[in-house]
Amino acid sequence: MKRVDFENGKTLSNILATAIPMLVAQIINLLYNIVDRIYIARIPDIGTAALGAVGLCFPIVILTTAFTNMFGSGGAPLFSIARGQKNVARAKQIQNTSFILLIATGIILIIVGEIFGRPILRAFGTSEAAMVYALPYLRIYLLGTVFSMIATGMNPFITAQGYSIVGMTTIVVGAAANIILDPIFIFGFGLGSEGAAIATVISQALSAVYVIRFFFGKKCVYNLKIMSIEEIRKCGGTAATIVGLGSAAFIMQFTNALVSISCNSVLSDVGGDLYVSIMTIVNSARQMMETPILAIAEGTSPIISYNYGARRFHKIKRSIMIMVLMIFGYTFIVWMFIRLFPEVVIGVFSNDKEILADAIPAFNLYFSTFIFMTFQHSGQVVFKSLGRKGHAIFFSLFRKAFIVVPLTYLLPYMFNMGTRGVFAAEPISNVIGGSACFITMLFTVREMSKSEK
Repeated sequence: MKRVDFENGKTLSNILATAIPMLVAQIINLLYNIVDRIYIARIPDIGTAALGAVGLCFPIVILTTAFTNMFGSGGAPLFSIARGQKNVARAKQIQNTSFILLIATGIILIIVGEIFGRPILRAFGTSEAAMVYALPYLRIYLLGTVFSMIATGMNPFITAQGYSIVGMTTIVVGAAANIILDPIFIFGFGLGSEGAAIATVISQALSAVYVIRFFFGKKCVYNLKIMSIEEIRKCGGTAATIVGLGSAAFIMQFTNALVSISCNSVLSDVGGDLYVSIMTIVNSARQMMETPILAIAEGTSPIISYNYGARRFHKIKRSIMIMVLMIFGYTFIVWMFIRLFPEVVIGVFSNDKEILADAIPAFNLYFSTFIFMTFQHSGQVVFKSLGRKGHAIFFSLFRKAFIVVPLTYLLPYMFNMGTRGVFAAEPISNVIGGSACFITMLFTVREMSKSEK
């Protein structure tokens, strides 16, 4: 089982060794939801309606991801910094605490979601017609919350130990099962969108089993330990530190949920259920196209954190430079493809001709400043990797909560832009929020380097 050598390996080689397996894992993980949507959209007679209804569940799915990232993305950089400092006991404590937080939160989310699922969906603007599809899907999907949180939340710790291939495999196991099971449950058993949820839960359980098997196995360098009640009580400070840094990742996902709720609510009012379905396709496409960006950024994160713990600032700067160039090259290619062939991307998610006519202009507007995603993601991951929680939290809020959400309401109503106003909010935020985040990150790294000389 080959490990990435964070101590002596070359910066570019280490980034590629972590980012490429993570890219594969991210793409396959994306298939959990993307494959569901592709199959759901093709259910005879009700595909478009079911797709829109499932899209209304996105905020809850995103919220689950937010808690997962809080403990996974919050704990993993601290774990890497401790490894760089050669503090093995501290690294193990951080990892074990994150694991407990993931399990406890997952159980609470299941209980809350199952009890209050209907009123929550109503608050998101779900009509009674859409509730027929949305509520059964949600209730089944929530049963896999603990599995999903373990599989996704503990994956960064696998990569941070240098086992990027193992991290990739944990996701491949579940996603492969999901791809196989989806058509069986949706069409074979005739369960529709509920079948998609069942397939996803089973797949997430398989991924979780694989992750746990690794951490309790003999080949794992930093094994998980089932902590006693007394040990858990002593980890309060560690838990607070993890939550403090992870709050940025949580807020980023939470604001994504807030944006999703706002967009669905306004689109339902000014455009109807058709435009809610279009936004579902847009969100699906964005997730698909953002995946390589996340892989490059998150693949660079443990390298930045490790070198920060080891106080090797020249390697931190080199890591950032390589990351930015890689992400910019990718976003430019994707931006060009969207501008030239938007119907190709839309066609992946729906073959409904009525949707295509309205979705193309929405796509062109929404992704018009996709290149600026380079600066937002680069800045955010550097702040997180250096443990700068204040900066990370602020810029997580700034782009989505302070720019996108207000514009989602102002542009359609105050400026009479209708549905175009909803789709215009994102590109505006990319330019303003992304630029501000990146420039601040550059000044932060420069000042940090000066203070250490």
